Amino acid sequence: MRFPPSLIIAVTLGAFVFAAPAYAQERAMTLERMGAIVQTIDPEAQVFATGFQLTIEDIPVIIVSDPAADRMRAMVPIRSAEGLEPGELMRLMQANFDTALDARYAVANGRLWGTFIHPLSPLEREQFISALIQTVNLARTYGTLYSGGAQTFGGGDSNGLYQELFSELLRKGEDI
Repeated sequence: MRFPPSLIIAVTLGAFVFAAPAYAQERAMTLERMGAIVQTIDPEAQVFATGFQLTIEDIPVIIVSDPAADRMRAMVPIRSAEGLEPGELMRLMQANFDTALDARYAVANGRLWGTFIHPLSPLEREQFISALIQTVNLARTYGTLYSGGAQTFGGGDSNGLYQELFSELLRKGEDI
């Protein structure tokens, strides 16, 4: 939660007083500000009416926005959705719960995508950059870790799947 710089909230609890620190709020994200960030990441990025197309480590990223609705979406095409098996779809949903982080796997227009969807104006610079990285990581780790990054939220099925893989690899390496 962000507080205006001049606001400090104090909560009295018995004999203790806790104060929440005041944070400087970043200015609102706009299409123009997002464009400046995108151009810094990829100087060869293409700009179109309400979005951008850029490349991050050889992976194409499409960003679309609707400033009037205050929404944005970053998308990375992964593969055709044709032929996705029920087990694979289940694994994608598990990853959406615990390892995709703020990015998500999605199916639209016959394709599997890595996506990040967020309100435009409250999106902060570092959050936007992190979102791009997570979305690219979904494409990079598709078929293996299904991860938006190095973290696992926990409480889902992926930790057990990772533990199974870890144990399997340990067994394979017992002779080494």
